[in-house]
Amino acid sequence: MKLFQALGIEGGIVCAVGAGGKKSLLHALAATHDPARGRLAMTATARCTPPPQGLFDDTLAAEGDALRQALAHGRGARVFYAGPQHKPGRHEGIDPRSVPGLHEQHGFALTLVKADGARMRWIKAPAEGEPALVPDCDLVVPVLSLRALGRPLDDKSAHRPERVAALTGLGLDEAITEQAFSALLAHDEGSLHGTAGLRVVPLLNMVDDEATLGSAMAIAQEALSRSDRFDRVVLARLRDPADPRVWVCGR
Repeated sequence: MKLFQALGIEGGIVCAVGAGGKKSLLHALAATHDPARGRLAMTATARCTPPPQGLFDDTLAAEGDALRQALAHGRGARVFYAGPQHKPGRHEGIDPRSVPGLHEQHGFALTLVKADGARMRWIKAPAEGEPALVPDCDLVVPVLSLRALGRPLDDKSAHRPERVAALTGLGLDEAITEQAFSALLAHDEGSLHGTAGLRVVPLLNMVDDEATLGSAMAIAQEALSRSDRFDRVVLARLRDPADPRVWVCGR
């Protein structure tokens, strides 16, 4: 199955949240987007690193009127934009409230948004005020990486491990279980935090072999039984953005 089909993306604004594959997901969507479907933008409402060289026609780092002017003059089919680089190799996020207007005014068919940070960890539980979702976005994709499965719940595997422990019932330094994954995916204060009223399709990343695929299916089925907020879970291997491997677990 194709990634766009699996996530049910036709266009609009798509926000990726969570940990362990947000950038990989968004880069894969950008790489496999059909230009015949219209212009594509990628941006971030949290701090982010510059995109891979060659993936986007235009890469813009500005804010306010300067950003709007730069977008108005750009004509690329794939455009990356974010705030200025106040630290080397890292863009600032832009105000999520500005994204819908930029999406409409500059003729983008699809805008991809990194709406969360996780400090390169594999799973996370959001703090109050996270994620920085675009209002009324068309899809939220909470991401978790199966690389954390079986690892100790600590600050090497998880962003805010104490919060993950509180939501899943795991103790700190205990092995992260399939049950913990499904609990985090389905919890209103976990992967679903801030998504009330929005369409959600979770994604489990780093499905690297048959054993991991079996675990991912079990996690997805349990998460679906715990929550009615989503009707499918996408399982993915995103190492090659141009050729992602995708499976879907539905009800």
